[in-house]
Amino acid sequence: MELYLKISYLNDFVFCPLSIYFHQLYGQLSERMYYGSAQLDGKAAHAAIDEGRYSTHKNILQGMDVYSGEYNLCGKIDLFDVERGLLTERKNHIEKIYDGYVFQLYAQCLCLREMGYTVKSMRFYSSTDNKTYSVRLPEEDMEMFAKFKATNKAMQTFNPSSYEPKTADKCHHCIYNDFCDRPLAPKAYCGGF
Repeated sequence: MELYLKISYLNDFVFCPLSIYFHQLYGQLSERMYYGSAQLDGKAAHAAIDEGRYSTHKNILQGMDVYSGEYNLCGKIDLFDVERGLLTERKNHIEKIYDGYVFQLYAQCLCLREMGYTVKSMRFYSSTDNKTYSVRLPEEDMEMFAKFKATNKAMQTFNPSSYEPKTADKCHHCIYNDFCDRPLAPKAYCGGF
């Protein structure tokens, strides 16, 4: 049986490959233990899509499961307008378009195409400020597409035991910092445990 990795792991992997390991380890526990307010706000922003109540238009696919055998990825899309070929990834608030965001959108696009859909354009939507950000299709940005492929390959073959964190700033902002056995930033005070 082939093991597919989640599309959402791409962004996590770019931030810190160990975060995927910790998410799997603590994923069954209450998210309140390790989620910060940004993660909880983002989850709330996706509620309408996850519950299938964002749109009643028949041409809008929402929260649909997608997969790619070629890239060994699976996950969910936010919104896909079949008629327009427009793929939209919703975020609660976008300050900057990170590579990991683009990789997630690429993965969704590639999954949809492998499943027989025609993706003509892609974008991010920032719900707090009602802004959209267009993203070029994978074949329109070969440099970014090559980075996506390299990141996916690295993620598919990642060995957590040999990873060493690279930047203290990322460790400082990591929601798993308190659980990590090798952070570069000081751990947060846990309230006297």
